[in-house]
Amino acid sequence: MNDVRRRTVRSHARRAFTLIELLLVMVILAVLATLVLPRFTGRAEDTKKTAAAADISNIELALEMFEKDCGTYPSSQEGLAALVNQPGNVQNWKGPYLKKGLPKDPWGNPYLYRCPGQYGVDFDLYSCGPNGQEGDDDDINNWTQR
Repeated sequence: MNDVRRRTVRSHARRAFTLIELLLVMVILAVLATLVLPRFTGRAEDTKKTAAAADISNIELALEMFEKDCGTYPSSQEGLAALVNQPGNVQNWKGPYLKKGLPKDPWGNPYLYRCPGQYGVDFDLYSCGPNGQEGDDDDINNWTQR
């Protein structure tokens, strides 16, 4: 009976992981995570910038449709809200021009609009980018995206 008991204990021991094996697996996973995660975080920021550029293109199309219908772009005072709600002084408005409403940029801030544009285009449309500050290198806009 002692022999049977020893065999049972040995077979259970062979099936279970030792603490050293578990620690070794955890260390390997931690090393892999430190190598892989920085690559994905950089990609996430690039993806957000691409999404902002796509939003700007879609809003530009809506502004072009507004201009075709109404004869002019919305003023800076009317802003992008004119694409969703008809301004009181505008005739021939056939909107809403943005079916899902005004999007926010991927960082949760509203897109900024200025008409007439200051950069050689009819209007300025931009996001302040990841840092939320206007006028620096991380801004996404319609005058350099061409």
